[in-house]
Amino acid sequence: MKATELRPGQAVRFDGKLYIITKYDHTKPGKGPAYVQIKAKDIQGGGYIERRLNTGDPVEGTTLDRRTGEYLYEDGDGFVFMDTETFDQFTLDAELVGDSMLYLRPNAQTTVLFHEENPILVELPGSVDLTVSETEPGIKGATATNQLKPATMETGLKTKVPPFIETGETLKISTEDGSYMSRAKE
Repeated sequence: MKATELRPGQAVRFDGKLYIITKYDHTKPGKGPAYVQIKAKDIQGGGYIERRLNTGDPVEGTTLDRRTGEYLYEDGDGFVFMDTETFDQFTLDAELVGDSMLYLRPNAQTTVLFHEENPILVELPGSVDLTVSETEPGIKGATATNQLKPATMETGLKTKVPPFIETGETLKISTEDGSYMSRAKE
């Protein structure tokens, strides 16, 4: 495939390693040829690379199988999921999923990416609903201001929330940066 055919979420190989594209930007400067700037996550190593490719450069793509998986529990080896169609259970290594598990409650459904029948990555939605398990007491009559206070969510995620948020409330949290977005709609 050509560099211009790449999109976020696609799997590619660079230098024999498998990467998932996280950012893609096609640029046509006023002077010089057009190019593609990508940022990709290394599946095995967990790091990121950034590459600038000419629009006609060949890129080795690979196919990933996307399946819906239900997160069941954490065990000593990693995180156990169940394929919602076949009911087969599989374990994702803690290093592979990284901080993604801070956004998933037990029994939450999400997309799991497979490469050659091996689960490799959890694909999170743009936001998730999580319950505040601990935060400082709310300030009576507080409205939205620029001040934020620390809060710990039910999954262990630490974030900053407005002063009117109290323990036990369910909030909408961005999976991109872990920030508070709003109260969750009931």
